[in-house]
Amino acid sequence: MKRRDFLFTATIPALGIPLNNLMATNVEIAPEYLPPLSFEDITSGLKITSVKMVNPRRKKPWPEYTPAAGSWSTGGVEVANPMSIYPKYKAQRSLFMSGDMGPTAVHIITDKGVSGIGYGGPGASFVIENHLTKLLMDEDPFNVERLWDIMWRSTLSYGRKGLVVHAISAVDNALWDLIGNALNTPVYQLLGGKTKERIPAYCTGNDMEQHLEFGYTKMKLAVPYGPADGRDGLRKNVQLVERARNLLGPDGEIMLDCWMAFTEDYTYQFAEAVEPFRVYWMEECLPPDDYAGFGRLNKQITSTRIVTGEHEYTRYGFQLLQAFDAAKIWQPDMNWCGGLTELRRIAAMAAGVDIPVIPHGGWRGGGPHFIMATPIAPGAKCLCPTPGGPKEVYELYEEENSIARGQKVSIWNHLTDQVLDGNWTFDFILVLAHLQ
Repeated sequence: MKRRDFLFTATIPALGIPLNNLMATNVEIAPEYLPPLSFEDITSGLKITSVKMVNPRRKKPWPEYTPAAGSWSTGGVEVANPMSIYPKYKAQRSLFMSGDMGPTAVHIITDKGVSGIGYGGPGASFVIENHLTKLLMDEDPFNVERLWDIMWRSTLSYGRKGLVVHAISAVDNALWDLIGNALNTPVYQLLGGKTKERIPAYCTGNDMEQHLEFGYTKMKLAVPYGPADGRDGLRKNVQLVERARNLLGPDGEIMLDCWMAFTEDYTYQFAEAVEPFRVYWMEECLPPDDYAGFGRLNKQITSTRIVTGEHEYTRYGFQLLQAFDAAKIWQPDMNWCGGLTELRRIAAMAAGVDIPVIPHGGWRGGGPHFIMATPIAPGAKCLCPTPGGPKEVYELYEEENSIARGQKVSIWNHLTDQVLDGNWTFDFILVLAHLQ
């Protein structure tokens, strides 16, 4: 599949079923039939004996460097966010984001030495170390559905979203990695095999010239300003989109990340203002729990697509998105939404109403395996290293992601190697980049 086809032929439009209010319409929403797991009848003979939080590192470390001044991806630039209404926190996300909440990766080891690693989200380590570990010891790691249900039910009293589901995600992803290692089989094969030869991808960030240099023709911009910035901020947002259109030309695709920062009124104004520049989607315009608001936006804005799901959790959250007809595309994060086991259920629901699933953070933590095996998952998000580094940084980026700079040629063909404590190879993350 060519990249130009990614957001067209590979993306299936939603059916537009009017489910504006789940309670009022008395709609019962259930997941579509999930095919049986290829390994569910296998007796593994394995027992979990160790659950440890870890910090995996690259096999070939990148050199440290000072990024180019003004680079978007340094995190030191303004991005519209829920805290933008407070001047004290407006300048950059680091002013209000949490500090180190512990490792987000877990290493699960069995009595036969077979192991797996999985990534979760912030706060995962506290829940895993203080609760989930005791539920996993001596269990058969192949029983992923049973273990997911045990973790879910045991944390209902204080979980259901946030860091508890981040923890369940990490454990679940580690179990899938472990099963793949035990059977010497890539995880995408465990899920049913390839549905595409290549995984198209877009690049997120506002260092647009650098992204073009690597060959990306689909870019997601981080919108800098929100309602608190008034007309001047709106004008600057539009200028950013116009610059992207001029750089990409008429055939490139532009997506906008609004990161929970807007109101409904501002979203309508912004959508109208950028309509001349053919924006493909506007992402996460409202706080994630405003299902009714997303439903109204999705119904009334026709110049672009309303998409969301990055900060949604489990099938139950996506049932609400479906009930309110809140988005044209769903964006669950495999490391946050409940792990690969729950992502399969979410995708089955989406398939039932022809909603594409384009995972947030799709290039990391095993996400490409899900995309490769899922027909309604047409592509992935990627990031570029920060500009201003030595040549070695970008050569390693090209090597890890199979990129031929400027040639717009890249295919997935091997697995990334990461090592733990210098000698443990992790082969769960599928390499990908912008693919032609």
